[in-house]
This record gives sequence, C-alpha cells and structure tokens, in this order.
Amino acid sequence: MLNRHLKCHNSVKKHICQYCTKGFNDTFDLKRHLRTHTGIRPYRCCVCDKAFTQRCSLESHLKKIHSIQQHYAYRERRSKLFVCEECGFTSGGSDEYYGHVRQLHPTSGLLGKEFRKLVVPSLHSKFHLFYPSPYCG
Repeated sequence: MLNRHLKCHNSVKKHICQYCTKGFNDTFDLKRHLRTHTGIRPYRCCVCDKAFTQRCSLESHLKKIHSIQQHYAYRERRSKLFVCEECGFTSGGSDEYYGHVRQLHPTSGLLGKEFRKLVVPSLHSKFHLFYPSPYCG
C-alpha cells in the first residue's frame, strides 16, 4: 500500500483522463476519477436512495446520516463489485458482468483479452443500475 501511495507523488502520470487531461499513476484512480465526468454512481444507499461513486463514500454516508456502522473483521475483504463504466450496470459476479459487456458493449475495450475469447451465455436477468447494498438487511 505504501508503494502504491508513493506512486501518486510521481511527476510522470501514465494514465490521462480523456475529459480533463488530469493524470494518474494508477488505473484504479483514473477509473474512480472518470466517474466524476460520466455520472456513474454504482453505490446506492438503501435508506434514502442517494448514490455514490465510491463504496467508502456510501459507508461514510451510512455512518454519519443514518447511524449505520459497518463492522469488518481484521483484513476482511468486502465482496467485489463489477461496474460497467459505459452504462453503470453493476453485478456481484464476473460471469454476469462479462456477459453484459459482451452483449451490450462488445467494442468498448472493457473486455480483457481472456474474456474476448470466451463464450459467455447471454443474460436473462434484470440488470441492476446500483449496487444492491448489504448494509440495510
């Protein structure tokens, strides 16, 4: 984590925002930044429906506004959320996510090389536009 943090202080930025030309040294930081331009807010409060670009912002909102505190064990990982940065579709599983991208955004570049070759079955389930929050039972 320290090495990742130190990268942000490097004057050479490898990843440039296509909207405002701000530079980043980490693809994750660029992806998170792009949501400020695209309006994609995949993390949604189940109490008041307010939506956020980052999970930590949702968790902070839940704590400050609704007094809902998250409790995670030491080094416990939260479940991964797959977010389509083209349209905001979210999924808890890679099969559903890659099926969505193959079906609706096949030329977007969101598919990695390994998934372009795979045949992913078409999806028949409804797409979620926001993260189904586990925070509110």
